[in-house]
Amino acid sequence: MKQLLLDIQPASPPTLENFVVGGNDELLQVLRNLDKRDFSQRSLTLWGEAGSGKTHLLRALVANAHGYGLRAAYLDAPQAAQIVEQQAELISLDNVQFLDESAQIALFNLFNQFRDQGKLLVVASDVAPAQLTVRDDLKTRLAWGLVYQVSGLTDLEKIQALKSHALERGMRLPEGVVEYCLRHLRRDLPTLMATLDALDEWSLTTKKPITIAMVRGLVQMPPGFS
Repeated sequence: MKQLLLDIQPASPPTLENFVVGGNDELLQVLRNLDKRDFSQRSLTLWGEAGSGKTHLLRALVANAHGYGLRAAYLDAPQAAQIVEQQAELISLDNVQFLDESAQIALFNLFNQFRDQGKLLVVASDVAPAQLTVRDDLKTRLAWGLVYQVSGLTDLEKIQALKSHALERGMRLPEGVVEYCLRHLRRDLPTLMATLDALDEWSLTTKKPITIAMVRGLVQMPPGFS
């Protein structure tokens, strides 16, 4: 059963529509209003703790751009060497805090290039631009555009999101299952939703109802663990 959990990925690709908003209403409105022909802001910096949804939003913006027929790319910090090779009209760059010196220079140059060419650069990091341990000139550039903190969901918001996800799948969840997952599993929403999907698949396979005992078995927790 544990392998089933590891194999299951969230069913839907990241979009602005399936992002769980929480306290990010203003940010989501800004992202929805980005005009495909006029990236007047030129740059957008998102920052927040791990699991807050930054990567979801970066990938969603790239998907939107593709829908407009634009060239767009999502890059993570380990792919930073590709920065100078991109000819895209929109680039989403994740985990800026991990960029090495050469990649920081490349990003600084790309920022200036995109500003001059009317293209959009969106970056994400774990802290605000002023707190990044990168070149001072790059920090200054990143602070020029829009800067938004991506607020993580509260426990109550996660519970509501998970119950809505279960309802959409037609799952019948007894009281306490979602709360148990939140207490004992990784707390990021994609992992929690993948767990619900795995429970649903296992319940259909075994023709047994979902219970807390099933959750425990799914992740191979010892019987006395609660």
